[in-house]
Amino acid sequence: MTFDGMKVFSATKARERQELGESVTQWLRDHPELEIVDKIVTQSSDQAFHCVSVALFYVRRERSV
Repeated sequence: MTFDGMKVFSATKARERQELGESVTQWLRDHPELEIVDKIVTQSSDQAFHCVSVALFYVRRERSV
C-alpha cells in the first residue's frame, strides 16, 4: 500500500479518550483533500494508565480541473 502521509491521535487521560473521536472527526472535516486509505487503532494499558491511539494513513485526492 502506498500513502502520502499519516496522522496520529493519542490520549491517556479519561476526558481525552472520551473526546478522541470528536478530534478525529474534526480533523477529517478540516482536511477534505485527504482520503483515508488505512487505519490502526491501538489500546495499551499498565496498572495506572490507559492509552488509546488512532493512526490514519491518507492519500491526497487529485484536484479536478
